[in-house]
Amino acid sequence: MKISVLLPYKENFSANYAGAVSLFVKDTVENSKYFKSTYVFGSTDFKKPFLKNYININLNKSLLQSNSKNYIKNFIEEEKKINSDILEIHNRPNYIKYLTNLRNKKIILYFHNDPLSMSGSISVKDRLYLLNNIDKILFNSKWSQKRFFINIENDELLKQKTSVCYQSTSSKKIDFRNKKKIISFIGKLNSAKGYDLFGKAIIQILDKYPDWESIVIGDEPREKLFFNHKNLKVFGYTKHNDVLKFLNKVSISVICSRWEEPFGRTSLEAASRGSAVIISNRGGLPETCKSAVILKDLSSNEIFYEIEKLIKNKKRLLNLQKSNYKNFVFNHKYISSLIDNIRKEFLDINFFNISKNRILRIMHITNLNERFNGRLHYNTGRRINNGFIRNGHNVLTLSDRDTIHYQKKISDFRGQSTLKKKIIETFNNFKPDLLVLGHADRISSETLSIIKENNKNLKVAQWFLDPLSKYGPDHLNNSKRILDKINFIDSTFLTTDPSSLPIKIPNSFFIPNPSDKSFEILENYKKDCTYDVFFAMSHGVHRGSLKTGKEDDREKFINKLIDINKKIKFDVYGMNNVQPVWADQFLKKISNSYMGLNLSRGKPIKYYSSDRIVQLVGNGLLTFIDKNTFLNDFFSSKEMIFYNNIEDLSYKLNKYKKDNKEGKKIAKRGRDKYLKYFNSDLVSEFILTKTLNIKTKKSFIWDR
Repeated sequence: MKISVLLPYKENFSANYAGAVSLFVKDTVENSKYFKSTYVFGSTDFKKPFLKNYININLNKSLLQSNSKNYIKNFIEEEKKINSDILEIHNRPNYIKYLTNLRNKKIILYFHNDPLSMSGSISVKDRLYLLNNIDKILFNSKWSQKRFFINIENDELLKQKTSVCYQSTSSKKIDFRNKKKIISFIGKLNSAKGYDLFGKAIIQILDKYPDWESIVIGDEPREKLFFNHKNLKVFGYTKHNDVLKFLNKVSISVICSRWEEPFGRTSLEAASRGSAVIISNRGGLPETCKSAVILKDLSSNEIFYEIEKLIKNKKRLLNLQKSNYKNFVFNHKYISSLIDNIRKEFLDINFFNISKNRILRIMHITNLNERFNGRLHYNTGRRINNGFIRNGHNVLTLSDRDTIHYQKKISDFRGQSTLKKKIIETFNNFKPDLLVLGHADRISSETLSIIKENNKNLKVAQWFLDPLSKYGPDHLNNSKRILDKINFIDSTFLTTDPSSLPIKIPNSFFIPNPSDKSFEILENYKKDCTYDVFFAMSHGVHRGSLKTGKEDDREKFINKLIDINKKIKFDVYGMNNVQPVWADQFLKKISNSYMGLNLSRGKPIKYYSSDRIVQLVGNGLLTFIDKNTFLNDFFSSKEMIFYNNIEDLSYKLNKYKKDNKEGKKIAKRGRDKYLKYFNSDLVSEFILTKTLNIKTKKSFIWDR
């Protein structure tokens, strides 16, 4: 799961002058189980952001276009590189209208202020728009949530789209013996925060109780309120970590806002540090701690009265301090876990749990080669299909190349329009949970965009069998094919180790060429065969026959091998003017050989093999494979034979021609292991587990 978090424009995501939104994002991201795959976007001049996974959006300010719109536009472009599953927007409901066309992503909006005071959520129309276009809205208090629904019917379905997610702070072990006679005020030093009321009250307190002192932290350039006393220390803006250190020593903390505080972070932090908290009954302040002293009358006299009561009654003061500390639960880990659970609701897709026998609707688009009348029946697409079906799922298959082949006409010469229409109509009728693409080069990005727009929850996987090594054939073309629609792909499955490739493919996994118990039916190790070694190749499966003038490096290798091993009987197809063999004829020919050579095109690369390996090992032939494929990570020399070069291969072919008793044992063990661990049932389930983030008790020996 990848998450992109967007801060308000100009929010300072750094220790320098960080606001409540930045602190909340920093703390909850750091403590999220999705921390490594979460990216925070913002636009600030400060050079040292809180987190390394912060991406700064640099803007060229325009007099003709709003900075917010420009900010969002640049965010969308930058976010395409990440291609997250979830977009989380903080405290800017007016940004949502620019994002709702991103149908393939979940959107969460966080309110840190009164919704009725913010552009984009003031009117009923605005708020209904948000409810209808956002997947989840989170409020920092029940008060804020209640404000959002003013003049909106309390439709329970709509309320399901919203939740309360309080601010958080760190946990700290407090020794109450270290508490000092300190009274704090932290926040903007203005009348909206009640600093004028606090100032008058605290001067009286410090005059009457000279053994007490007061610490004030904050600033306010727009309103000048000054209070002086020898026991009053007024600090300006202070870094957040230093504020928390001050609170460890504070005995009484006063938060006496006149304005309707949506929540009140200062009150929360004071409670977490074991302070006795005095608050006004404004907005969400009463939700910040359970044992707060709530001012009955918002005046300097009332503030003086409540502070003095605590100073005089030491037992009550200590009880309130301990009660606030004991009942504090809103730590970073707890709040982060609540947010992670909301994210998990979207993308973990619990109802896709195989262990609960959830039947999935899977739309599988691949080339089924129907136009070749059964010649290419034994292909990987059908093997994966069989696996999905055996695992109990409902599979609808569409052959893209066959559709184009049969539907070409003057008005649609390439057949692309017909294919697009067929895919969209089939998708809308079948309503799949998962779309799987196998070499589906004919499906366009536009088509995928349309169907993803129709179903934001749709997951898309692709599998690819052709060589991707830069030393292999068609490298550039194959690389282009695999990356062509990558922005719409949730997971990619390759028959090559992804880490060995020159290109980086997001969320990619190795899969073996799958065997299938209904296809691999021979047991050659049980019989005496006419030939020693079987080898088959072609000049392209779709061509079906040899192409004049075409050369393949494998031909040179095989001809040299034949030339230096006169005593070995080779049965070779697809070269030396011997046509390739297919379908039932292929099975008949392969049944006549005891050993098989698995030789793929191009230079060997980690784990890559053509699908020929399945037909050799799976039908019980003693199979020889180049050691540089590293397939000996999965199979031992007691299951397959690995060779270093042509001389080593020649030696081992002759060895096992003589010792065919041991060779047949190896062939049997190889077949048994391949059909048990590399079969289509497991490969298809692996595709589901990785694409849908499903937990399964089954193990996949290739998943390393």
